[in-house]
Amino acid sequence: MPLLKNNTLVPETWLHTSADGELPAGDVVVPFARLLKEWEQLSKRPGKLGVSLGNVDRAEALAMFLPKLQLIELPFPAFNDGRAYSIARQLRQMGYRGELRATGNVLPDQLQFMLQVGFDTFDIGERFTLATWQQASKLMSLAYQRGLYRRNDEAEIWTERHTDAEPWLEQPHAG
Repeated sequence: MPLLKNNTLVPETWLHTSADGELPAGDVVVPFARLLKEWEQLSKRPGKLGVSLGNVDRAEALAMFLPKLQLIELPFPAFNDGRAYSIARQLRQMGYRGELRATGNVLPDQLQFMLQVGFDTFDIGERFTLATWQQASKLMSLAYQRGLYRRNDEAEIWTERHTDAEPWLEQPHAG
């Protein structure tokens, strides 16, 4: 499957493994259950280590593994299943700085939202052209979220709406 990263297609270099069986040499992605079961052996093997985390699993379950993981894949089994958005944001807030990949039903109209929560690589399939993805990456110039994952050319909606207002530092109604 084609991968989209930084608005260009990149080759897949990771080998995906099953829940059991022989591990190939090189950079591997293992299911979360296998990571839990074989952590000692996996953490000592040569090559990069990645995990495929289901959207029913919790981000906190990866906390102790994050320093050793170079890739975390999060699935979008359906266009209306947004659990991976929450997990991605939580992983980034936990300090994960490795590659965060969206897989499954990844659509161009959701690309900006995925970027805003921290995804940086997308398993895009062959349903849409590269030009469609590149155009989708430019459609939104405003973001709701404040923080690390906005592009440099992307402004925050609140800031843009209140360009002439004084900063409101205290919010007495916020308790």
